[in-house]
Amino acid sequence: MDMSFLTLHWATWDEFFAMGGYALFVWGSFGACVLLLLMESLQARGAWGKELEDLRQAYELDADLAQRRGGRA
Repeated sequence: MDMSFLTLHWATWDEFFAMGGYALFVWGSFGACVLLLLMESLQARGAWGKELEDLRQAYELDADLAQRRGGRA
């Protein structure tokens, strides 16, 4: 089985990080992707917390309404 695709194409770590002269594009894209994934996860976590708070308030209002009606739903 030919495993030549596993060989590295860079002789040093400096060459790897330079990415053949395209380091700004490669690492900039990588950084932008990481930043956007982080922002998305924080936004989703905030939305989840808001949804849980809205549900808690709805249940409290429902319980309050049932109590005012004398226990009838």
